[in-house]
Amino acid sequence: MIVLRILLSLLGLLAALLLIALVHALLTPSKRSTYVPAPDEKEAESLAQKLAEMVRYETVSVPETDQREKFLGFHRVLERLFPLVHERLEKTEIDGNLLFYWQGKSHDRPLVLMSHQDVVPAEGEWLHGPFSGDIAEGKVWGRGTSDTKCSVMAFFEAVERLLAQGFTPPQDVYLSSSCTEEWAGPGCKKLVDELKRRGVRPWLVVDEGGGIINEPIGGIHGNFAMLGVFEKGKADVTFTAKSNGGHASTPKRNSPLARLADFVHHAEHHDIFRRRMPPEVAAMFRQLAPYASFPLKYVFVNLWLFKPLLLRVLPRISAQAGAMIRTTIAFTQAKGSDACNVMPQEASISANVRFIPHQGMAESLDILKKTSQMFGLEMSVSHAADFTRSTDIHGEAFQLVQRLVGEVFPGCPACPYVMTGATDARFYQEICENVVRFAPVVYKPEQMRGMHGLNENIEYDCLPGAVAFYRRLIGEMK
Repeated sequence: MIVLRILLSLLGLLAALLLIALVHALLTPSKRSTYVPAPDEKEAESLAQKLAEMVRYETVSVPETDQREKFLGFHRVLERLFPLVHERLEKTEIDGNLLFYWQGKSHDRPLVLMSHQDVVPAEGEWLHGPFSGDIAEGKVWGRGTSDTKCSVMAFFEAVERLLAQGFTPPQDVYLSSSCTEEWAGPGCKKLVDELKRRGVRPWLVVDEGGGIINEPIGGIHGNFAMLGVFEKGKADVTFTAKSNGGHASTPKRNSPLARLADFVHHAEHHDIFRRRMPPEVAAMFRQLAPYASFPLKYVFVNLWLFKPLLLRVLPRISAQAGAMIRTTIAFTQAKGSDACNVMPQEASISANVRFIPHQGMAESLDILKKTSQMFGLEMSVSHAADFTRSTDIHGEAFQLVQRLVGEVFPGCPACPYVMTGATDARFYQEICENVVRFAPVVYKPEQMRGMHGLNENIEYDCLPGAVAFYRRLIGEMK
């Protein structure tokens, strides 16, 4: 009887909590994202032409290769498209990487606008040639249109127009663009080192990474400005299994490939990394809640109750959201024997690992090392970097960006979120407290699929808004 009374009491408490949560959700007003680009058609077409010219100049970057001459050619394209920027701003070129300085009335809160020149290779059959720069169906087509020559074009154009008006910015402005971002090369670091040499500490850096995302989570419809406030760390990790080899006709148990397969299966089917909701992700869910369908709204406005459940189910319902709450490991490469009838003396599998702040690089790699040793594997690590610190989502700089989004893109909500990928912005964390990863262009599912994939494109009706955002940001730096 005592057990029954305890059980009934717990059920009553649960029912009361669920009822309180229901009332809270019902009392939270529902909202709609109403922003859609509605530009001047002539302006949009003019900007599309400029972006198309930039796309037609192929800027694929190759790791560990001197490509300065290629990028100097791209710089000549920029000079032709944006002559006032090149005439009136102080230009610094370092191994193909660009830094422009625009002196402002004050120098205590410098602004850096940045995005990269280089693009990834283009393979496969495209509807429009990957470097055609075709303008068709309301889109500019080609590698780099959305990642991220669009934002390079937009902030150059914003400065070009302000210069034509005789405008002097209230604070110093820097335009920063590396040519090694796509392979995590040293280009941006060279620009940061140059600013360090000059004693410059930017107050705000705005890079790519986020954007105006159409339907950021299933069940939440419309366009939302997702502002990246920190990046997960990353490393490439190789796991190696060894044996004496032998002929495949007489296989022994626990061969190198079998041990690797067991390890991969274990890592894929067990929670080897701890799940926790960073405050920035909780803030994202709370801000998205009023725009969600009621079941999601019920959960998101009541994180105090449903957070444990959400932590369990998020990786299953959204890979993107799941990556924001834990360290992830993705197995990407494998190597075994050179012949089908030969047992390998050595086999390996490589993975890309992304570190979350609550379980950073050292702890995550230690977990992987201990886990892999259970299967008799050796582990080696390369290209490792820890997570970056977060920009304060309650601070003045973030609030400025969030406010300008609402003013330039009326009806577009702005939310913080976690960058699960990597950008050049991480280099600026050394000299800047406020780094926001946001390209002010619209990315629909088609554009998201095209990044690093086939048929990359961008709908050019969003380009005037991007230019307007950068213009306002420069002007608001009081």
